[in-house]
Amino acid sequence: MEYILPLQRLIEQFRHLPGIGAKTAARMAFSVLELTDEEAREFADAVIGAKENIHKCKCCCNFSEEELCPVCSDADRDPSVICVVEDARDVFAFEKVREYKGLYHVLGGCLSPLNGVGPEALNMKQLLDRLADGTVAEVIVATNPTVEGEATAMYLARLITPIGVKVTRLAYGVPVGGDLEYADEVTLHRAIEGRRNII
Repeated sequence: MEYILPLQRLIEQFRHLPGIGAKTAARMAFSVLELTDEEAREFADAVIGAKENIHKCKCCCNFSEEELCPVCSDADRDPSVICVVEDARDVFAFEKVREYKGLYHVLGGCLSPLNGVGPEALNMKQLLDRLADGTVAEVIVATNPTVEGEATAMYLARLITPIGVKVTRLAYGVPVGGDLEYADEVTLHRAIEGRRNII
């Protein structure tokens, strides 16, 4: 039995979201149908409001309601360090830790020639513009430890190092609570590379 057209359209819209399969999309659509009219309007208003009121920070390309995001407009942040991440979700992940006090730059993805994503498709020019005045002393490349993330990190290092700015990479390795026997070779290699003194 096929779904009636309005329900099918709603399911299809949920399926456009990353990581949402047919069954999950159907569950979400049925959940929406169970909302009261007021709850449904609030849900729709929240989606439309987010699309209308959230845009890219003119400095770091993070999500923001204002011209500058809360991090870029915070005078207490260290402007000499920029952490480069793939997307805005990574900024929120770092901010939860509350240890990093520098600024960010959101690339908007990573290099992926097979998918047609080259340097011009990312926010790399904006990053280079930020480095031009000599304020930044270090760029921390925090792209994901994937083939594309590693390629992006290497590309950025080759691009930035000649400018005279230090380029560092996040250390990746064995997670806290993880057993060595279950770690793959790449993880163990990165753990050894990123080792540091105990005292």
